[in-house]
Amino acid sequence: MGTFLSITLILLALTSAANSCLPSDRAALMAFKAALHEPYLGIFNSWAGPDCCHNWYGVSCDPMTKRVADINLRGESEDPIFEKAHRTGFMTGSISPAICRLNRLSSLTIADWKGISGIIPPCIANLPFLRILDLIGNNITGEMPTDIGRLSRLTVLNVADNRLTGTIPRSITNLSSLMHLDLRSNQISGTLPTNFGKLRMLSRALLSRNRLTGSIPFSISYIYRLADLDLSFNRLSGPIPEGLGKMAVLATLNLDGNRISGKLPTTLLNSAISILNLSRNAIDGNIPDVFGPRSYFTAIDLSYNLLRGPIPKSITAATYIGHLDLSHNHLCGPIPVGSPFDHLEASSFVFNDCLCGKPLRPC
Repeated sequence: MGTFLSITLILLALTSAANSCLPSDRAALMAFKAALHEPYLGIFNSWAGPDCCHNWYGVSCDPMTKRVADINLRGESEDPIFEKAHRTGFMTGSISPAICRLNRLSSLTIADWKGISGIIPPCIANLPFLRILDLIGNNITGEMPTDIGRLSRLTVLNVADNRLTGTIPRSITNLSSLMHLDLRSNQISGTLPTNFGKLRMLSRALLSRNRLTGSIPFSISYIYRLADLDLSFNRLSGPIPEGLGKMAVLATLNLDGNRISGKLPTTLLNSAISILNLSRNAIDGNIPDVFGPRSYFTAIDLSYNLLRGPIPKSITAATYIGHLDLSHNHLCGPIPVGSPFDHLEASSFVFNDCLCGKPLRPC
């Protein structure tokens, strides 16, 4: 009986060991945790015991290999821990390079903690299975890893709302699987890579509120799947590539708050774009008289530019225009009658040279 009990206990121990995480993965997680300080919620209290694959907050393992596959730590969550504390999370510290020892990691989300600082460990570029890297809403500084283009499986790269500096790594255009790129609200400078169009799987490119300079690469128009492009509030100059208006699924184009010059491409006004914001630039010349049934804008903002001439009469042929702002230009002549002008207010037309007609003064 004693021998049977001993064998049973040995088998149970072996089964438990087979179903728990690797000691090396656990050690990497503990080193990662040691570099962080979370004083309010106690989310790391569950990081105890030998098996990091079960009931460790924010940690998931591959059921086949028992290797750590996902780390999901988000400071704004509907998790009961957050609801009970009646607060969002606040964490300080830094992202330890120990994270790179988890070489089967598929997703890494350390988001919305506000106080996490330090750099993105360059060794993250060595994680061959990484698909999601989401570090939004922290206080991370330094540059993006130079070799980030080595992450051939990466589909989501989100480092928005940090304090990253330096330039966009040239290797980023090697991310052939990338679908979502979000670099908003950092201090990234330099130019956009001329071969940005190599990111053929990209559907969203959000790069607003940085310090980007130079011109908009024409190659962006080669990204067939791109639906949302936001380059607003940078220091971009030069003309708008005509190819942007020929893109099959581009629905939102925000280029406001730059130093863009040249003419307004005719292609933009008779395209698939529904939200077009080109305000606060130096675009000159006439507004092309090319609106038609394909023109369907929930919002079009051309304010604070150097546009001249009349408001094109073809705009009444647009299928729909919800919001229109032509203020702060040098437009002149009568405001056309009919839709969409019958529902627009004077603020859409003020501070032009000599516009007249409803809702402004009579001609």
